[in-house]
Amino acid sequence: MAKGNGHSRPICGKVSSIAVIAGLHMLLPAALFALGVALAVFYLPRTGGRVCWARSIRKTLPVALFALAAYFQDAPVLLVAGLAFSALGDLALSRPGEKAFLAGMVAFASAHIAYIVLMATLGSGPQLAQWPLVLLMVALGLSTEFWLRPHTDALKWPVRGYVVIILGMGLMALGLPDARNVALWGAMLFVLSDLVLSVETFVLDQDDPRRKWASKIVWITYIAAQIGLFWGLGTV
Repeated sequence: MAKGNGHSRPICGKVSSIAVIAGLHMLLPAALFALGVALAVFYLPRTGGRVCWARSIRKTLPVALFALAAYFQDAPVLLVAGLAFSALGDLALSRPGEKAFLAGMVAFASAHIAYIVLMATLGSGPQLAQWPLVLLMVALGLSTEFWLRPHTDALKWPVRGYVVIILGMGLMALGLPDARNVALWGAMLFVLSDLVLSVETFVLDQDDPRRKWASKIVWITYIAAQIGLFWGLGTV
């Protein structure tokens, strides 16, 4: 009996180690996600701050942590890619200059394409009963030719392309099953966030006091959108 008990100790030790590792594997994504949310809240009062690398890092970290949380949660690779591209977009848009702005547009367009492909595998596309929402999205896209395009100058074609891609993401989200409604709301909030961002970037004057509030609305809706997509698309 004593000999048998001697062999059981290493086995129990191995079982305990496996349990600890499994527990950490479950807790790590939650910890990363919670930290990302906390940093997003911390950044909110600083959305209109001066351009510097410290601000860029603070802006980039929240969604970068969401991407890491999705990765360690074994979420679909397209969700991880969408979040990672979004974090790169946050970094680029936090830097000055037209090249940085274009890089941010490309990064976010890539994120939306990743989300579109993932939604296509999880849903069935917009349904006939949703035609009012489809028409509303199409009308919103067409309306940008009147209130947005005249302000975009040399960026009119990149902006047009981006409008098509993000509205495509919104339309694809309409076809998600009811169990993933949180992702649908996330997609709609993303459209709203980019709508306000386009007004802030291209329409409002630099000294317009509404820019301060616009930047906060953009950040709140954007983070809420990424959270919705994280939870709604995080499991297959």
